[in-house]
Amino acid sequence: MTSLAPTLQAFFTERLAQRCASPHTVASYRDSWRLLLGFAERHIGKAPAVLDLEDLDAPLIGAFLEHLEAVRHNSPRTRNARLAAVHSFFHFAAFTHPEHAALIQRVLAIPQKRVDRQVVAFLTRPELEALLAAPDRTTWIGRRDHALLILAVQTGLRVSELIGLNCGDVLVGTGAYVRCHGKGRKDRHTPITSQTKAVLREWMAERGDAPDDPLFPSRRGGPLSSDAVELLVAKYAGAARRYCSLLRTKPVTPHVLRHSCAMALLEAGVDVSVIALWLGHEGIEATNMYLHADLGIKERALAKTAPSGTKPGRYRPPDRLLAFLEAL
Repeated sequence: MTSLAPTLQAFFTERLAQRCASPHTVASYRDSWRLLLGFAERHIGKAPAVLDLEDLDAPLIGAFLEHLEAVRHNSPRTRNARLAAVHSFFHFAAFTHPEHAALIQRVLAIPQKRVDRQVVAFLTRPELEALLAAPDRTTWIGRRDHALLILAVQTGLRVSELIGLNCGDVLVGTGAYVRCHGKGRKDRHTPITSQTKAVLREWMAERGDAPDDPLFPSRRGGPLSSDAVELLVAKYAGAARRYCSLLRTKPVTPHVLRHSCAMALLEAGVDVSVIALWLGHEGIEATNMYLHADLGIKERALAKTAPSGTKPGRYRPPDRLLAFLEAL
């Protein structure tokens, strides 16, 4: 028997540290394993600390995945994320415990579940203008939120990147840009427009704090949380819906603002590979979803391929024998 605890602890303290896993990845893997260990305890009757690696065989992992969807009502995407955490551990265990290669291979053979790909939700220019006009800029909170929204819309930064910005990460001089520490522990510089630069310059002058202070602080002075950003976007979207009826049928979240930035770049004719760099994607595969969402690109392609000068009508075979075959 091989005790699970030492290998699992080494996976979190050594393997993930060596791979420079982000705090979000570590937290996701931690939550996945807490759920799996609790499930195993209920089904096997052994406490997590005394579980053996052999206890986590393919049938138990499969039952756990079914439990996630049937009992916890998790989506296929969430189910796949939990399975990714399990697979990552078993890839690590394959090197540390080769004597269990057969068991490990059976677990690694459990496939990801196919998920439906929905069309990307994004906001048009009038809808974005209504959203940006919603904050009350006569108040400190309103000026902060307006600066955050215009930066999110123009740069497409993730929520984690927005709330992680410090005052020193913004250059508002010649060649203005924002420097962020992105997903996968990658730093990137994103240029900002003159309008965004003017708003940020005024906001930073009002802030008047040290370069290491958060660019968008809470009332207590610390950085905003991701939940706070979600709430403020929802608040201003609700206010904007009173003046822009088009927003009433659309979801508005921080990630929708990121999608809106990408779609604006695509509409402006920016190459998909450049948009991938702009958004901090690993490759263009994740960025290709914006091509599917852009109806304008499809309409322009249709205009180029549609035959001109043709008369409508049904095809008539020129021969009785061909007519017979056509009717079969």
